[in-house]
Amino acid sequence: QVQLVESGGGLVQSGGSLRLSCAASGSIFSIKDMGWYRQAPGKQRELVATVSSGGSTNYADSVKGRFTISRDNAKNTVMVYLQMNSLKPEDTAVYYCNDIVRALIRGVSWGQGTQVTVSS
Repeated sequence: QVQLVESGGGLVQSGGSLRLSCAASGSIFSIKDMGWYRQAPGKQRELVATVSSGGSTNYADSVKGRFTISRDNAKNTVMVYLQMNSLKPEDTAVYYCNDIVRALIRGVSWGQGTQVTVSS
């Protein structure tokens, strides 16, 4: 089992910044590539950024150049961060993290997420 705890969200004005944190614990040996996802009201969850176990990153076009994903592999916890700059109202969503393969499994558990609200 993997436990996921997201934090760092909040209310920010358009153009502002936030840094999200994700702590993954438990069966971390099974964690490979990690991703940050977001789900806006009435929309499906979408993948916005990924970081491989080796540190390679990829971003959705909508956040490229504004968001930066990083990770820190400790002994018992994998920390994944999302630095979000130049925030826009359309970035408003609940943000989640997960292993990107694990996330494809129907019914897999997710963390509680962290709410990001960007006001115009």
